[in-house]
Amino acid sequence: MILLYQLVIAEKPSVAMSIAKVLGATARKEGHMEGAGWLVSWCVGHLAELAEPAAYDPRYGKWRREDLPILPESWRFTVGQEKRSQFDTLRTLLRREDVSEVVNACDAGREGELIFRTAYHLAGCAKPMKRLWISSMEDGAIREGFASLRPGRDYDGLHQAALCRQKADWLVGINATRLFSVLYNRTLNIGRVMSPTLALIVQREAEIAAFAPEPFYTVELDCGGMTVTGERISVKKDASALAAACEGHAATIQTAERREKSEKPPALYDLTTLQREANRALGYTAQQTLDYLQALYEKKLCTYPRTDSRFLTDDMESAVPALVSAAAAVCGLDAPGEVLASQVCNSGKVTDHHAVVPTRSAAAADLSALPLGEREVLRLVSLALLRAVCPPYRYAETAVVVECAGHSFSAKGKVLLDAGWRAYAELPQDAALPGGLTEGMQLPVEAVRVKTGKTAPPKHFTEDSILASMETAGAGDMPEDAERRGIGTPATRAAILEKLVASGLVERKKAKKITNLLPTQAGSSLVTVLPEALQSPLLTAEWEQRLGEVERGTLAPEDFMDGIAALVRDLVRDYQPVSGWKVLFPSDRETIGPCPRCGGAVTESKKGFFCENRECRFVLWKDSKFFSAKKKQLTKSAAASLLKAGRVKLTGCWSEKTGKTYDATVILEDDGERTNYKLVFGHE
Repeated sequence: MILLYQLVIAEKPSVAMSIAKVLGATARKEGHMEGAGWLVSWCVGHLAELAEPAAYDPRYGKWRREDLPILPESWRFTVGQEKRSQFDTLRTLLRREDVSEVVNACDAGREGELIFRTAYHLAGCAKPMKRLWISSMEDGAIREGFASLRPGRDYDGLHQAALCRQKADWLVGINATRLFSVLYNRTLNIGRVMSPTLALIVQREAEIAAFAPEPFYTVELDCGGMTVTGERISVKKDASALAAACEGHAATIQTAERREKSEKPPALYDLTTLQREANRALGYTAQQTLDYLQALYEKKLCTYPRTDSRFLTDDMESAVPALVSAAAAVCGLDAPGEVLASQVCNSGKVTDHHAVVPTRSAAAADLSALPLGEREVLRLVSLALLRAVCPPYRYAETAVVVECAGHSFSAKGKVLLDAGWRAYAELPQDAALPGGLTEGMQLPVEAVRVKTGKTAPPKHFTEDSILASMETAGAGDMPEDAERRGIGTPATRAAILEKLVASGLVERKKAKKITNLLPTQAGSSLVTVLPEALQSPLLTAEWEQRLGEVERGTLAPEDFMDGIAALVRDLVRDYQPVSGWKVLFPSDRETIGPCPRCGGAVTESKKGFFCENRECRFVLWKDSKFFSAKKKQLTKSAAASLLKAGRVKLTGCWSEKTGKTYDATVILEDDGERTNYKLVFGHE
């Protein structure tokens, strides 16, 4: 009798090890764990990616406008050399006759579904599939997840949405990047989500540059321990006249109102709000916060990071007090006397995953052993839970309006009634007004001041504020029932910002304690030449909305892809370069000649002659063995001739065989992937 196994595939080795331990698969094998009827292996992230254009046609190895648009009829995937071994292991496991069923244990989200399904299909597997869907890596959560595995087909829509997203990004990225790079002779990275984000940053800088500050003046009166302030005045002379009129006069209280108010505690963190807070409070980038949170998740100290929900599910209400105790232990604080668990639980506001909270395991963790970044992020997450289960912050607000010299002046003050959730918030103390203030009371004016101010320009984007703008961009034009608004998703926004920086389109610049995101000259120029279709946040928001429809099965994947393909076709057919574009994309290096692959500018560097289009990867190496074997060097003039005419004449080449010298012509051959040289003699 053959012992049948269930094969579990996780996204990362560390996650696989945690699962294997719970399942009892303790025997270590090559690329997997085994035991108790289970095989547990892993994908190491995206094992396979969509193939490069040259895989569909060799001519796509070179960048030419006439070859665009590139629209594959059937999509191909490739496995990177460094991941080939693990893919081979997975393929062998998936095809084993003693494997009866496969469990997808990759991260419970769109990308995790794509990672698993791609490997599953590439391996040619058709075995029954189950889905592990958990929000915590604690042993108990893993056991509960395996006790309630879901049919894989329940996530077919999620996979289709993920695949459509991947293909759409490929189509827009490949075609638009090649089109604009060829037209403007330099690498211009363009992306479905990246370009609208860049446009937001460029637009903000344009608003700042165009802003003209306007002075204003306010008159302040000191009235016996209370300062009252008048309205803004645009003319200094008028403000001075008002101040003079108030000198030596009493102020009369027109109204003095006391109202009791309350503020509900902030909701728990989703990924974006946590990234924003970590940037404000700690200066972390969005990617750093995500990395720290992912590490905490894998260490069983936090729940799943890539969530857009700020509530827990209703069935978690009974578990909240234990989570609050863990949060208090993390922060070294006392837990609230009363835990209002119901106000953080609302299943109707939870999508794929609930809000980020610490796990019960965090209570007993050795926090001193954690890296500082992980420790600080865990503390933020814990404080959010402590605040969220507290009663409201209650205070009494007194608002006073006084009259002096025929003008109104006002002041507000607060008196704490119940700190509530603010007991766990490091906020400034509220200022109070003197007691006993009543209508008609006369107040002496002890001093008068005219304060000068200026209207402030919009602020540069920080990671905090750009994330907020990405989350809401285009929302005003979206239907009220739209599920996804804004640019990108919580899971992708950090990577988009990092790619903008890595592509040289955006840079981080520190001013005092704040790090701003500023467009580079190339970034601003790129937005100048981009058509509206590629920089509109509304279009991107609509795409995200349609991907949600694909996920729910209300929109066919083919219909979504048809829309993307139509956009690409129109772009390639209709786009014309902006006149005078060379002013927008100046090069600080001398151009040696045109790139034979993409038409970009080839410039000289220390080790060779490189195409400035970094995606192209064309290079003529100075230390080429072809030239050094002939005791010749690839000079700038020789490189220029090869690039312009495809050939260069060399005299005095040394022959290794005969020890003599000879003259010949070198022919440059480039197939889009490799560069070779050929010698010809005579008049070929």
